[in-house]
Amino acid sequence: MIETPYLLFLGDAPDGLAAKVAQGIKDWRPQNAVGQFRMEGCRADMRLPDMTLEDARAAGAKTLVIGVANRGGVISAAWKKVLVQALEEGFDLASGLHNLLRDEPDLVAVAKATGRQLHDVRVPSVQYPIANGVKRTGKRCLAVGTDCSVGKMYTALCMDREMKARGLKSSFRATGQTGILITGDGVPLDAVIADFMAGSVEWLTPDNDADHWDMIEGQGSLFHVSYSGVTMALIHGGQPDALVVCHEPTREHMRGLPGYKLPSLEQVRDMALELAKVANPACQVIGYAINTQHMAEDAAQAYLADVEARLGLPATDPYRYGADKLVDALAAI
Repeated sequence: MIETPYLLFLGDAPDGLAAKVAQGIKDWRPQNAVGQFRMEGCRADMRLPDMTLEDARAAGAKTLVIGVANRGGVISAAWKKVLVQALEEGFDLASGLHNLLRDEPDLVAVAKATGRQLHDVRVPSVQYPIANGVKRTGKRCLAVGTDCSVGKMYTALCMDREMKARGLKSSFRATGQTGILITGDGVPLDAVIADFMAGSVEWLTPDNDADHWDMIEGQGSLFHVSYSGVTMALIHGGQPDALVVCHEPTREHMRGLPGYKLPSLEQVRDMALELAKVANPACQVIGYAINTQHMAEDAAQAYLADVEARLGLPATDPYRYGADKLVDALAAI
């Protein structure tokens, strides 16, 4: 078990989106986040107290969580001094990067000498099966997106919270490192061997009560040439009954791909639905989740109204305005 509370390490993150792991923990488990540690040049800010390691220990923090999700998931050489010092001052380390803590000899040596723990949450802990495509009982909703990091996890979490508030049966199913750190369970999907990715999603969303919904955290985008494979595994392994299309309107290009423009909501809707019907012919698109965090109130409301008028389905920012519309649409299936 990863001991709480956390000190969130933002390192030298170039922008807030690069620190999405920290942002997710701060927004969904604020009681576990006592402060943030930022290096020189860091442009991310969780609006938590800036703390030294000594300050954080005095405040009760037990684990330094690497809150950065950089391209390729690597541990920067510039971070090493802080990570080593954290171990020496009594912190455990937790990371969701592809570059594992346990593969860094200097960190392993210091952890052993100090009796501290290294937690790599992006390591599959189960021998997953190959997908068989057999229809499962219960219902499933998957968030798909126009790009990476547009709010698919937040959409699933918001819908799960609203379902539970209504007394309905719902489970959030984490498929990435941030979701796993928030909930303590899930499948680190992009670290699963390709042949077993869809099977791991089947394993994550097993047979359930007929009126139970699994809210599946989406990953990547079918239109993102770097990460489309993980999206495909979710669509077929999840066998969703419902899709929610997620979008961030202020993006100028795909995350990490300046030569690629974002697809339209219509393109994602049509392609994702066609592929989802391979595994579940009854699948429906039930609405749109629009990440309006960088939009003023008037612009956000106007954009949502336009999407609803143009596409004929409910549209909301589930984190900013609540997930009521999307849950209403699920209830209508």
